[in-house]
Amino acid sequence: MVFVILFALVLLALFLPSWWAGWVLRRYSTEREDYPGTGGEFARHLLDRFDMGHVQVEETNGGDHYDPMAKAVRLSPEYLNGRSLTAVTVAAHEVGHAIQDHRGYTPLAWRTRLVSVAGSAEKLGAALMMLAPLLLLVTRRPAGGLIMLLGGALSFGAAALVHLVTLPVELDASYRRAMPILASGYLPKEDLAPARRILTACAFTYVAASLASMLNLWRWLAILRR
Repeated sequence: MVFVILFALVLLALFLPSWWAGWVLRRYSTEREDYPGTGGEFARHLLDRFDMGHVQVEETNGGDHYDPMAKAVRLSPEYLNGRSLTAVTVAAHEVGHAIQDHRGYTPLAWRTRLVSVAGSAEKLGAALMMLAPLLLLVTRRPAGGLIMLLGGALSFGAAALVHLVTLPVELDASYRRAMPILASGYLPKEDLAPARRILTACAFTYVAASLASMLNLWRWLAILRR
């Protein structure tokens, strides 16, 4: 019974934040005729306002993000071309990352470097996990299993570390950058509380991803201790 309760709590911790975030984003995705521009136009305006004319605004199907290497704010089509509260708020959040980069925000630089290193570690881990069964079959020794466990720890450990570093960067972009901008006259007062909920929802997606990565890492570490 205790195991079932713990399992249910883990499932809630993993899936509830993502579900709630998606629900909030959809709730405020209704087009607003009273907004003067789209999310993409708002992003362009803010970038120019903060002397970042060199940063591009681009469409993406790979998730809304700011690319510090390419100097580009990338928005999904519904936010780039939409006039909803969600579109405007997400655009402000991604511009918040561009402001971090422009002003030399150190945690963003750490995350950028870490993502590159973690990507290599995950690839190495995946390769080790694929190689392990073959090595075990050829040698008939437990070395293959150990290599597989090492690969899993590398892969999920790298992902967990990236998510842990990412969350504070996301919170800064939302609450120290985007929210003050939106509250400075860009949104009517009645839209400020929903905008904050949208920014919280964006952060919750990283909370869910971090919990999933930590759970996977804990599972592999538990196996290694046996």
